[in-house]
Amino acid sequence: MRTRQRLLSKTLIAMAVLAAFAPARAQESDAASLGRPESSARLGVGITPGNERDRTIFGQYNGLREDRTHLLLDVDYVKRNDQTGLWTIVRGRNLGLESRDATATVQKQGDWRINLEAGELVHHEIRTVNTGMLGAGSTSPTIVRLTAPGTGSDLDFNLKRKMFGVSGDKWFGSNFQFEANFKNEDKTGTRMWGRGYDCAAYVCTTTQNATSQRWALIPVPEPVNFNMKQVDARLNFTTGKLLLSAGYYGSFFTNSYGNVAPTVPPALNGPTGVLTTLNPAAGAAGNNPAGGTSLQNVLQLPIALYPDNQAHQLYAQGNYAWTQRTRSTFKLSYTHATQNEDFGQMGFTGAPAVTRTNLGGVLDTKLLQFGTTSRVTDKFNLLGNIRYEKRDDKTPIDVYNVENTARWNNAHMSSEKLGVRLEAGYLLPYDVRATGGIDFDRLNKELPGSDVTVAGLSGLRGSTHEVTYRGELRRSVSETLLGSIGLSHSVRQGSNWYSLSNVPAQGVTIGNTYSYNQIYQRTATFPYDVADRQRNKLKLTADWLPMERLSVQFVGETARDYYDPPSQNGLRYGQMNLLTVDAAYSLTERWRLTAYGSVGDQSFGEHDRPNYVADVKNSTTAWGVGTVGKLSGVLEVGANVTRTSDTTKYSLSADQGMSASNVSQSAIGLPPVIFSDTRYGAYGKYSISKQSDLRLDLLYVRTRLEEWAWGYGGVPFTFSDNTTVTLNPHQHATFVGASYIHKF
Repeated sequence: MRTRQRLLSKTLIAMAVLAAFAPARAQESDAASLGRPESSARLGVGITPGNERDRTIFGQYNGLREDRTHLLLDVDYVKRNDQTGLWTIVRGRNLGLESRDATATVQKQGDWRINLEAGELVHHEIRTVNTGMLGAGSTSPTIVRLTAPGTGSDLDFNLKRKMFGVSGDKWFGSNFQFEANFKNEDKTGTRMWGRGYDCAAYVCTTTQNATSQRWALIPVPEPVNFNMKQVDARLNFTTGKLLLSAGYYGSFFTNSYGNVAPTVPPALNGPTGVLTTLNPAAGAAGNNPAGGTSLQNVLQLPIALYPDNQAHQLYAQGNYAWTQRTRSTFKLSYTHATQNEDFGQMGFTGAPAVTRTNLGGVLDTKLLQFGTTSRVTDKFNLLGNIRYEKRDDKTPIDVYNVENTARWNNAHMSSEKLGVRLEAGYLLPYDVRATGGIDFDRLNKELPGSDVTVAGLSGLRGSTHEVTYRGELRRSVSETLLGSIGLSHSVRQGSNWYSLSNVPAQGVTIGNTYSYNQIYQRTATFPYDVADRQRNKLKLTADWLPMERLSVQFVGETARDYYDPPSQNGLRYGQMNLLTVDAAYSLTERWRLTAYGSVGDQSFGEHDRPNYVADVKNSTTAWGVGTVGKLSGVLEVGANVTRTSDTTKYSLSADQGMSASNVSQSAIGLPPVIFSDTRYGAYGKYSISKQSDLRLDLLYVRTRLEEWAWGYGGVPFTFSDNTTVTLNPHQHATFVGASYIHKF
């Protein structure tokens, strides 16, 4: 006992060293203790020293960013009444941090259950905004131009989620069970956002035609005050062969804010950073008689925020065992989603141009799925599955956007999808399992009317279909090695192209359908997700168990995509390579080593003629090594090192007919975007008694994020009002935690 008292008076590190030489105590081994539920509680303190700006990435979600001292509190309470069979379970994680969650469950197994849950999560913006803006995060911020970048106030935006839920179930006899779940989530805070506009000549007319008076980019933070409710209730029925579940699911989204409308000063920085006066447009109230306006007026228009919406779904799903070897699964569902919040309540009393009080949005979705698996013989098995989904957009079509004489209306998103899967497997000689399959996918989309112009696109496809052929061979090479090789080949084709632009030289007009050769234009733009495509994949796996203490898993994948739209514009090819290795080794009964590693890359060839030709390559690596063991019967220690890195490179080249400025930019290129995260962790847990432990946690993190979108080479991103967005690209964070764990 004296030794234990002396240990408690030492530091945790000294205690860990001394405990390494302490004798091991006998552990409780009676059978009764194995069936007894164990509860525990953890109380401690965590410290994150240093500057908060050095850990904005590390601390964006875990609650370890702002304060240097943190309460570490976890609870795991489990109690069972042996006489009544009643279980009481209370669990709480990170109760002293912003990322806390807790659950409480009372249940009688096989009879009923009631569960309560609550949680909170705060996301801190990793970048710092320095601005002169007034009312940031409100629905009416005032843009104030700073005399120079960096002379304003620093704002750290964050979003807070609070969740509460209740669920339960009840059995009625041995065949019926009723389940119900309700979840309520509130999301509040401020999200970094902005507005930019290059005012068209027919909008910013007359005195606004100068380039320096037509372009601006201003910060407009999004005020967030959402509420999401989810309800799920179902009745389950089971017999010897049938499991059937039918129920209702509903989601309800409400937003306390309808729009955000900034107040913009009459002078902002132009594209070159020079202060420029935004002259008001001619006419009364700043409106041009011809329909034009000024850049200042455009920037002050209200921006719509997410409108209220809801969805209701009825569904039935289950499976049926025809025989011991044959089983089917099925699902039917109908979803009715609406979005009809009043425009006036959102703050848009003068819009749209037509007389409508709300969008009247309606989207109905029907889903049917049926599948069967059958083990025909001990060597031969079959699988078949069909899935049909129809999305019917019943939203009225109307005019919503007006710019001088230009008009834009909404469009439907109706679609019809059909997917069929067929697969067969057979056990060949030499213990080789062969699997082959064919997949068929068809997509039909509703096309816009002939009076609709889709900005930036030259054409659409109403229908595409894709066929995939795949096969796999799997074999136990030996008692210690299991390997497989899989191949797949996909071909996607589609209907003729629906024209969204006039090309008189080719005889192409809006609203008509044309073949590939008729609609082809070298610099036209067509969506890649409906273009003709070939995809080839190869996958290799191996599970190796060379000895009882060592296990290794390998996975290698490679894929190639080739796109063929009726143009040289857009995505042309893509490829992916991935290799992963996982290993675990037991040095002794007390010590275990683990390691993993992965290397991968993705490449895309994207042509945006006549602006640039770009090849994008993303490379990722990840690895980690760790060990866990016992220095003695009372001291457990562990350590690990992990690293993740991600690099995206852009290769630009000039296209024929490019402007001189674009040629110069292509020659300069773009710097790579680099992210890396390296972590060194260690812990020690000392057993004071059968019921008490002391634990020490150490963590050191180095993070690197270099990107050109929000600043490069120490120069921050600057808005037209001299608001700047900055980020420390090389960060480091240290966490030290000491806690006491009591088991009862």
